[in-house]
Amino acid sequence: MGAQFSYCITLLLLIIAKGVTGATFTFTNKCDFTVWPGILASAGSPKLDSTGFELAKGSTRSFQAPTGWSGRFWGRTGCNFDGSGHGSCSTGDCGSGQLECNGAGAAPPATLAEFTLGSGSQDFYDVSLVDGYNLPMIVEGSGGSGTCASTGCATDLNRRCPAELKVDGGGACKSACDAFGSPEYCCNGDYGSPSTCKPSMYSQLFKSACPKSYSYAYDDASSTFTCTGADYTITFCASLLPSVKSATDSSSQTTDGSGSDSGSDLLASSLLADLAAGDSTRTEPSMALRSMLVLVISLALSFSQL
Repeated sequence: MGAQFSYCITLLLLIIAKGVTGATFTFTNKCDFTVWPGILASAGSPKLDSTGFELAKGSTRSFQAPTGWSGRFWGRTGCNFDGSGHGSCSTGDCGSGQLECNGAGAAPPATLAEFTLGSGSQDFYDVSLVDGYNLPMIVEGSGGSGTCASTGCATDLNRRCPAELKVDGGGACKSACDAFGSPEYCCNGDYGSPSTCKPSMYSQLFKSACPKSYSYAYDDASSTFTCTGADYTITFCASLLPSVKSATDSSSQTTDGSGSDSGSDLLASSLLADLAAGDSTRTEPSMALRSMLVLVISLALSFSQL
């Protein structure tokens, strides 16, 4: 009986340990060029092992985040840093003048991945184009319970960016708020509520190309995702191949109303078909996980009384 009791306790500790350690974030660069990710922890969350680093083509790097951590990630491009780490970037620059962002956020336009990790509860995550776009980015969860859907934007929006939103050089695409500063685009002033701030033709352009990404401030219903107890991979310039099931379920759901101007744009849009399936963005924690915890604790208490 002693061996069985020890096994139950060990299993319980392993389950609890996953909740204590939080999540592992792995950054992968599939671009044909170097990307310099930036990391900004929200107020009250500890900073991770780095706030900005170089990620060469084809390389990966992982970071551990504690439960309850909240923050955002983005990719910087066109960076030039000297041997002491001083310099700047063409897009997504954090204004620190250094490789490390040191508590500074991305200058728009920049594609953002945003996370709030649960403390024994659901994680919330999204990919946002509210501050504009500079890089394709995909977020995928693994090892968790719940819907845990992949999200992001695999389309190269820089190639279809309207002239009035295009950054000089074509390396990024502004949001309408950044470009024009009008309350109806920024969802502030008289337009500061979901009932008054509606999608614009510009946010709809973003949404048609990247249906699972935030396209404007009140785009929560189809853009926020949940998972419990997962690790996450953030991939720049991802090229997702849909599974047989997702391709079958979603082939008729994803549309591209922005008028793709190249074969690569059509391919990127079709690869997002698997992301377009399943619009449920709020899921309950896994009943299987709850049941397992109850069973392990019950067994442990039973054996302790023998």
